Amino acid sequence: MESKIIPGLDKMLVGKKSETRWLEYNWRDVVLYALAVGAGPDDLMYTYEKNLKALPTYGAVPYWGSVGVKPYQWMPLPASMIAYDLIQPTQAFLNMDHEIIMHRPIDPIKGTFQYSDVITDVYDRGEGKGAVVRTRMDIRDEAGRDVCTNYSTTFFGEAGGFGGKPMPKSEVVIPDREPDIIVNDFVSPVQNLLYRLTGDTNLIHVDPDHAKKTGLDRPIIQGLCSFGFSCRMLIGALTPGEPERMTRMAAQMTAVLYPGTPVAVHIWKIEDGKAYFRFVDCETGKAVLNRGVFEYKV
Repeated sequence: MESKIIPGLDKMLVGKKSETRWLEYNWRDVVLYALAVGAGPDDLMYTYEKNLKALPTYGAVPYWGSVGVKPYQWMPLPASMIAYDLIQPTQAFLNMDHEIIMHRPIDPIKGTFQYSDVITDVYDRGEGKGAVVRTRMDIRDEAGRDVCTNYSTTFFGEAGGFGGKPMPKSEVVIPDREPDIIVNDFVSPVQNLLYRLTGDTNLIHVDPDHAKKTGLDRPIIQGLCSFGFSCRMLIGALTPGEPERMTRMAAQMTAVLYPGTPVAVHIWKIEDGKAYFRFVDCETGKAVLNRGVFEYKV
């Protein structure tokens, strides 16, 4: 891969913030999100407004959707809102992982998220090996109360070798034994199209020609769709009927997933209120999400 070294890249980016943005939503948006991450006929608490609850990962939607965004526009990853203009990549750049920390349950009926990004770290993987930009997004409600905090990392393949610190390794070590729980599910052939309606209008998830230009067979499932899919399945296994008990979820995005694929969440219980997981493509056996952690109130 072509080298594009920008000396002092970390000093140029760390601390930079995006402007404040807003996302207005109502119960229909919350239900659409639940359907977009695989909610079915037995998931009425996510799909019927009578006793509606919001999936916690609805708090990750602002990474892609905001007021005033035109549906046909491709939206870059949060880190690239600031870093893209400086790095100007000519190769693909990828979301590497995501973490969400919940501070309070999301109001499922209506509300307004207010949020902005700040770049917290820039890691150097070496010349020709790329750079990784980490952002934090604090999401508050209309009263200014903290709802959740998102962390995400974006890999830029051309910007390594600037002399920065290396990316730390994950602290999650999946146990070398069979999982304690396996939950099976199916990603429908239109899952990518449903999830796109939540705000992720990246062409790689909808346009077959665009997907092929990037070396893929066809459009792929959004990484945050897999993240929300896993969240729903983990809640069903560990805190059934009580999504409000989830306090934190994080995972690395390690493989692409195509629509129309059987999937499973492999869960290892680590301690009270904490489990590790993998979200697996059952056709290939590959972990779509790996080194996952799910924490919840006991």
